[in-house]
Amino acid sequence: MEPGPKIFNIGLNRAGTTSLTRALGILGLQAVHHKHAGERLYDLVVQNRRRGRRLLDGVDRHYDAFSDFAAHNFFSILDQQYPGSRFILTTRELQAWLDSRARKVRDNLSRPDYRHAFRIVDREKWAQERATYLARLEGYFARRPGDLLVIDIPAGQGWPELCRFLDLPVPAVPFPYENRLAD
Repeated sequence: MEPGPKIFNIGLNRAGTTSLTRALGILGLQAVHHKHAGERLYDLVVQNRRRGRRLLDGVDRHYDAFSDFAAHNFFSILDQQYPGSRFILTTRELQAWLDSRARKVRDNLSRPDYRHAFRIVDREKWAQERATYLARLEGYFARRPGDLLVIDIPAGQGWPELCRFLDLPVPAVPFPYENRLAD
């Protein structure tokens, strides 16, 4: 049996992905952020793509929602492989986003065990990549606005936007704004 529709966070990193994942969990969804059983979701996606499998094969039966796994690189494939899925673009104000990403790179470089690609601060390149990506998303979802939620969690958006999009009741707990001290 094939897994059904999913919820995919297709926002760039440093824009509320941790908060979104916690919120989805509070709403009763099985949500995963970045890693499953110690393995980065991104690495799993790359392996599955090479093998000609669904991108999240092996974990897609465990979760309703996926976040922080570079889905911006392959959202259209996810859309084809998981028909009826919903997409959430977490975003934030440009300069705050660039600052947060720069801090993350510095944090990565301070860890001797860090071995992944996010090691260079290039604000101009990041800003251009973001603009290109947002334009691509706008075109892709132009005729399907109900399938994409754009939410700015760092600016204070939360339950009303998310619950309206997912057609779920707003819980009686505060929205989980995570990692605010890091910014």
